[in-house]
Amino acid sequence: MTDIKSSSPGQRPSADDAPALALRAGSSDPRTLIMANLRQSGIFVALVVIVALFAVLTDGVSLSPGNITNIVLQYSYILVLAIGMVIVIIGGHIDLSVGSVVALTGAVSAVLVIQQGHPWWLGVLAALAVGLAVGAWHGFWVAYAGIPAFIVTLAGMLLFRGLTLRVLDNISLSPFPAEYQQIAAGFLNGLLGGQGFDAFTLLIGAVAVAGYAVGGFRTRVARIRYQQPVESFPLFVARVVLVGAVVMYFAWQLAHARGLPIVLIVLAVLVLAYGLLTRRTVFGRQVYAIGGNLPAAMLSGVKVKTVNFWVFVNMGFLSAVAGIIYSSRSNGAQPAAGNMFELDAIAAAFIGGAAVTGGVGTVVGAMVGGLIMAVMSNGMQLMGVDQSMQSVVKGLVLLVAVAFDVYNKRRAGSAR
Repeated sequence: MTDIKSSSPGQRPSADDAPALALRAGSSDPRTLIMANLRQSGIFVALVVIVALFAVLTDGVSLSPGNITNIVLQYSYILVLAIGMVIVIIGGHIDLSVGSVVALTGAVSAVLVIQQGHPWWLGVLAALAVGLAVGAWHGFWVAYAGIPAFIVTLAGMLLFRGLTLRVLDNISLSPFPAEYQQIAAGFLNGLLGGQGFDAFTLLIGAVAVAGYAVGGFRTRVARIRYQQPVESFPLFVARVVLVGAVVMYFAWQLAHARGLPIVLIVLAVLVLAYGLLTRRTVFGRQVYAIGGNLPAAMLSGVKVKTVNFWVFVNMGFLSAVAGIIYSSRSNGAQPAAGNMFELDAIAAAFIGGAAVTGGVGTVVGAMVGGLIMAVMSNGMQLMGVDQSMQSVVKGLVLLVAVAFDVYNKRRAGSAR
């Protein structure tokens, strides 16, 4: 790997020198770069391979504008849950109750809006309040009572499923008013016009690509300033162009379907917000510290109980968001809603690179893991694969992902 040199030996490049150095520093060996970050690079390669595989097996149907839109709508609530779940797992915990919380929050919203006739926004606020209360309940028992999260959330899974049945009185409620349905089934289309396509969707895609390029360059400059390895500038440009092409293709397909889904905007805001939270805030660094080395975190002054409490409050909040999205998409509330959602969210986090022992994982990785599960499920449905076989495939993929994590740890240990 090419050395990153500063103006003086052993001295970091200055803030003024780093941008210029970013244009010529770095390694040109793709294999070295991939192996240096095998956990994250592997899932992106896997996603590309799986998308290409199902595109071939379905004769391109999986990449049609309508199907891409359906993937966004059908799996958005799992991706929302995956954001919260990866933070819980990074902190060294697990949450088995999120599916039941999705059902409970949707049920509370349905009772208020459908059964009692309150405004749709009051149902949304009530669902969020219930989610926060559930998160505080779990956080108290885990952080302050010292009960393992596995036990607390297993109890919560049973408790809140039972409460869902009580709230709904064992019946389904539907339909929601049109405004509530727009949360998960609405689109922004025609804001900027366009002949046969939605120009606004393409503009949002272009802004996303520009933001990715600028953010990537700033990260590159920061790494060079601290003498960390980076890829060569031509490889950096190639990566940005490749990602940009994928994003614009995705935006082009959405623009030729029904426009920009409102739920995709909600998901993008959550990804950006939680990406910043985990990478750029004290709270985020403390979560990684607790999951990576609890005794060291305690000795360094991290308020472990407080951090753990808010980790579960946050999980409750995101479970409520997922519950709102799911009830909006299904246009009602059912006693069995959210069944097995927790396993999909956990699988997304682990496939996306989270470590079983905690301390490792990213929001972006969880999103990619969730997309892998979504593309596989959607592709197998298009092919008419039996539901039992779909479960077998998902289970094997999760097992391989965890085995890959174990392999990485052993490889890192033997390299020391």
